[in-house]
Amino acid sequence: MVTIFDTTLRDGSQAEGISFSVEDKLAIAKRLDDLGVHYIEGGWPNPTNPKDLEFFVRVKELGLKNAKATAFGSTRRAKNTPEKDPILQTLLKAKTQTIALFGKSWDLHVWEVLRLKGPEGLETNLHMIRDSVAFLRSAGREVIYDAEHFFDGYKANPVYALRTLEAALKGGASILVLCDTNGGCLPGEIRPIIADVFKHFGDTPIGIHTHNDSGCAEANIFEAVRLGVCHVQGTINGYGERCGNANLCTVIPTLKLKMGIDCISREGLEDLTELSHFVSEIANVAPDHRQPYVGASAFAHKGGAHADGVVKNSRSFEHIEPELVGNERRFLASDQAGTALVAKYLEQFGYVVDKKDERVVSLLTELKQREAHGYAYEAADGSFELLARRVMGDYTQPFKTIAFRAEVGQYENDQLSSEAIVEVSVDGRQEHTVAKGDGPIHALDNALRKALEKFYPQLKEVYLRDYKVRVLSNSNDDGTAATVRVLIESSDGKRVWSTVGASENIIEASWEALVDSFSYKLLKDRPPAQAV
Repeated sequence: MVTIFDTTLRDGSQAEGISFSVEDKLAIAKRLDDLGVHYIEGGWPNPTNPKDLEFFVRVKELGLKNAKATAFGSTRRAKNTPEKDPILQTLLKAKTQTIALFGKSWDLHVWEVLRLKGPEGLETNLHMIRDSVAFLRSAGREVIYDAEHFFDGYKANPVYALRTLEAALKGGASILVLCDTNGGCLPGEIRPIIADVFKHFGDTPIGIHTHNDSGCAEANIFEAVRLGVCHVQGTINGYGERCGNANLCTVIPTLKLKMGIDCISREGLEDLTELSHFVSEIANVAPDHRQPYVGASAFAHKGGAHADGVVKNSRSFEHIEPELVGNERRFLASDQAGTALVAKYLEQFGYVVDKKDERVVSLLTELKQREAHGYAYEAADGSFELLARRVMGDYTQPFKTIAFRAEVGQYENDQLSSEAIVEVSVDGRQEHTVAKGDGPIHALDNALRKALEKFYPQLKEVYLRDYKVRVLSNSNDDGTAATVRVLIESSDGKRVWSTVGASENIIEASWEALVDSFSYKLLKDRPPAQAV
């Protein structure tokens, strides 16, 4: 059994660009408890941080079922007794059953950071560790001791680093956590160090806390667990200071599925992908689609031979079943696809076809031709489904675009103004509309909506989430005439879809993607009869 200690709300919030409100932290804590982690480190309730104190007051309202809310703080100051140390007193005010307390393991930190000089300073630090842990234990708290910079400290002065662990243990710490705080250690370095720790403290639960500055945070955890460590710390999505912490979205499934170690339930594991996306949304950080296990690309297949192999036997190109971690298998439409992949993709739209079907061959041919002209359907699910249904012969465009025009002008007050004119036809009825916008694409969007919403009021639900432009040509001679690809991501509040356009004219490419976006919405609201 390995206990999971989540520090997303404390260490994760130290990442550049991430800041959690109290409400954010409570929402994440609830989901972490549902996942089944054992400890949730909610923050450092020091006297200057009222937000974290509020969190610890309100987290009790959640009624956590699996996790222990944990406050984080440091050992006492050198000149203070534990009873008069403001940090230790504030930790008690958090009223958590468990406290994670960190202290110095590296003589460099004792001398250069704490400014405690000479051999006497090293002894003072040992007293600070032992006294602080003992004081919190006397107040009835479980104390997890984080040995900060332990591996660097051991490499510099192994005898002293081990003495700091001994001080914490004498104070009553229940778990000794070895921290690679600078994130610079490699698995081969930590192996003999952890072995020596077990030699001295074999009967004590040992934990591991790693950072990713050398890209080895997860690897170091796996090595530590192989050596007997029974407590691991990390964050969801690997958020954390500098290069981040060990990513629990990688650590948890690897421990459970690859190493056969109990850490959370199977049901909790199936929620991992959704939790990863939830935390990224709260943090306002785009999800890493290449993230192991939970990324959107983790089980995405683009190459024809790969996809064909997965269709025949998923084990041929997948290390686990995606459903185990709540993810899903995806087949990407691209110029690298083969007929087997296209046929498999069509299954998602309700078609049951053989890969030798002439419609499959026609779709693959058109797909390759269009991608050669700049389209990219692997990132445009909406446009690909529309293309596929057209080729399969069961799709009718809900409206016809007759003409469009977009203009940008500058006036005497130096203000830019954009105006678009759109002409469409719906069931033989023509609409001619004019609209303004912040830019030409916005004006086209407004004009097309104005023309269509009287026929299709549900288009009022659609809003643009993202708009990307990429210049495709590598030739220096093309200049401003280079082909551009436009990707639009849209949503109606219930689903999200992407559409694509490509042209040497950015307005035309944008118009294509915009028309597909509205067409896809209408397709999903009124699906046509499916051909078989």
